Amino acid sequence: MQALLSVWSWFAIAVVILGGFFIQAALALLTLPFDRRRYVCGRFFRLMGVTAAKLVPQWSFGVAAGTPARIDGRTVVISNHASQADPFLISSLPWEMKWLGKASLFKVPIVGWSMWLAGDVPVRRGSPASAAEAMRQCARWLERGVPVMIFPEGTRSKDGALLPFKDGAFRLALDAQAALLPIAVEGTHTALPKHSWHFGKSRARVAVGQPIATQGRSIEELKELARAQIESLLHRLRA
Repeated sequence: MQALLSVWSWFAIAVVILGGFFIQAALALLTLPFDRRRYVCGRFFRLMGVTAAKLVPQWSFGVAAGTPARIDGRTVVISNHASQADPFLISSLPWEMKWLGKASLFKVPIVGWSMWLAGDVPVRRGSPASAAEAMRQCARWLERGVPVMIFPEGTRSKDGALLPFKDGAFRLALDAQAALLPIAVEGTHTALPKHSWHFGKSRARVAVGQPIATQGRSIEELKELARAQIESLLHRLRA
């Protein structure tokens, strides 16, 4: 039964992504000439993810109470990373942001094209030149008043425990004089576990912390403050 439900779920997601891409492409033709923030294409792509998640029978995703309706445009949003399902859940947040993602995803037909239309930013692991260019692109989005979304662990946690944070997101926030906003996802580790194609039963939630001012703080101090907030949010979600 799990295998059958998983096949259905992949099929439903594929239909949403394929059909959504053609609508997104049409929206791009109509809006990109004057929508410098790619808000329309980006927001539509996130709603594709929300729609796909609703079609997975095993999932129940939602946003924790108290989530703000909007955030400041000069904000670097950071989250823990437990599953391939995290982007589906985080897309439920009510604001648009550009995501830093693996360059290999941008090479996937349809999915990668949608990410490009949405304005997401590719980065190749292990390439300092790619990382530097990705940070420049993220900085440009912040200058335009568009938040960016980064997983500072760099990869998915196998057991839900927070991995060490990499410097990139924190250095970006400092250099851009942007706020840092921790968020936390809980429950997705069973939704689509690492190295598995099976969908598991999951009741997952995303919670939003408080913005952290970066001026006058070091990268290590920001890491400590962000980790403390994410751990607190996870404790609240697990209670």
